[in-house]
Amino acid sequence: MTDAVIDDIVAVLPSLLQTLESLSFVARNLNPAEFGNVMQIAGEPDETLQAVKPRLAEWPEKFAHIKTALEASTDAALAGYAGLRAVQNGEGDLVSVFRALRYLPRAQEALYPLTELPPVSGFFIAPDLREDAELQAKLAAVPNDDTGIFHEGNEPGSSGGFSMYVPEYYTPDRAWPLVMALHGGSGNGRGFLWSWLRDARSRGAILIAPTATGQTWALMGEDTDTPNLNRILDQVQGRWNVDETRLLLTGMSDGGTFSYVSGLDGASRFTHLAPVAATFHPLMAEMADAERLRGLPVFITHGVLDWMFPVQTARQTQGLLSAAGARVTYREIDDLSHCYPREINAEILRWLNGEHAADA
Repeated sequence: MTDAVIDDIVAVLPSLLQTLESLSFVARNLNPAEFGNVMQIAGEPDETLQAVKPRLAEWPEKFAHIKTALEASTDAALAGYAGLRAVQNGEGDLVSVFRALRYLPRAQEALYPLTELPPVSGFFIAPDLREDAELQAKLAAVPNDDTGIFHEGNEPGSSGGFSMYVPEYYTPDRAWPLVMALHGGSGNGRGFLWSWLRDARSRGAILIAPTATGQTWALMGEDTDTPNLNRILDQVQGRWNVDETRLLLTGMSDGGTFSYVSGLDGASRFTHLAPVAATFHPLMAEMADAERLRGLPVFITHGVLDWMFPVQTARQTQGLLSAAGARVTYREIDDLSHCYPREINAEILRWLNGEHAADA
């Protein structure tokens, strides 16, 4: 790599990573009443990124893959920030904010192939493990076969497909925990994959992010999603060594609610449920398979500031499921609105791995 190319990377990459972190901050702290304050705290890293973007213009052809990835990630990050700025300036609404934040997973997907660069690899490691020398060594090694990111029938706008991630240091000589993560009502699996990828990569879990077969998950009417999840699970278990005692079904908002709908059925293959920002009707507890509920590990996460599904719903759910015999772990997050709190993933994985007991 030439000195000129290295200089350009050094100029662009820190600004790009900071812009992505700022977009993640907005996504985590999004609250309609506080949007202006959140944007002020997020700052203006996009202005610096816009200023250094021309450094990507003239590169030797042999470095084209690096240039292409950096340009695609930079363009997506800047588009996301532009959408947020428009709403900040009074041009748009909350739906516009959600549209703008869809550029964040696109930027991450574009950047991930550059994990050969240490700063990029570090970005995709959970912050508390970035100094872990053993993990760094595993991730710096040549990837094993059948690892990395895969997409099957999961292009934007499609339904029923899935995206998945297998840690690059996966080996088939042991069984690995599996996380099936369900997106929210307006999302898709390809985007939601990035809500979990850092932790799956850092802590060693196979990650699947499917897309609903309909406009959202089958919360009413015929359940076309559970058979599709089983199909995907069969496909993955046929190719990778999955631990059948650590099969987690989790999800955000509608995805979290569907993890109840599907996961409380007596025929469910999932061993653990972890709904986030979900709603729950008391009839669901009455209709659930009683034997299935008895001793079932359930990890509920909800924000005190949730404006879509008030926290009282989650508190009631904790009581109903505990009374039915489930082993419920309950986490309320004081500053969380109706957003996905990536910081809870580490605790959920420790719980899945049996590293601490559930609490009522």
